[in-house]
Amino acid sequence: MNGDKFDRKEIESSLYGAVICDALDSMGYRNQCIRIPMRPHTGITKLFGRCKTTLWADMYDLDPDPYALELEAVDSCRPGDVLIAAAGGSMRSGIWGELLSTAARNSGCVGAIVHGAVRDVDKMTDMRFPVFANGTCLYDSLHRQRVVDIDVKVEIDGVVIAPGDLIFADLDGIVVIPSAVEEEVISKATLKVSAENITRDAIKNGMKATEAYKKYGVL
Repeated sequence: MNGDKFDRKEIESSLYGAVICDALDSMGYRNQCIRIPMRPHTGITKLFGRCKTTLWADMYDLDPDPYALELEAVDSCRPGDVLIAAAGGSMRSGIWGELLSTAARNSGCVGAIVHGAVRDVDKMTDMRFPVFANGTCLYDSLHRQRVVDIDVKVEIDGVVIAPGDLIFADLDGIVVIPSAVEEEVISKATLKVSAENITRDAIKNGMKATEAYKKYGVL
């Protein structure tokens, strides 16, 4: 599905992870948010796009074909993609850095979410390339970690991420929107933002929180 279906900049400016999570909750999707800390590392605190998945594994021998699948992954990104590096939270090496970010951006990728470690943070910050990760590690991934599959379902913190799902990350966390319900989720989240704005104004103008909740049903 085309990543241009939604206006990425508009979504990033108008929505936030909590209302998307609430929208999913209301639809019965109650396990879509990653709870473990994965923080923005390049100064950009919001990221929205369509998932391009990579599955990683630690390795303890010489890699016979270094970087093969990770290069294939970044070269096959499409405009609006977010590269998902599902590495099981391993901090064995910095699996994402400046050169992969540059290559991915050239293919239209708008950011990366790494369940593991990254490096070259200063250079990626200079690039203004959004990266969320568990932390940093100086080691190169060569002979330490490798991509074992791409464009497959992956899991981070019990949340299943399928290729083509939407993902939204901000300072509060990361939420995955299944592609089958994406339009309804974005619509519900947008409506909740409007309802929260009305409720906030009412409380600021003196309405008690109990009364505001009874009237607007939003908290």
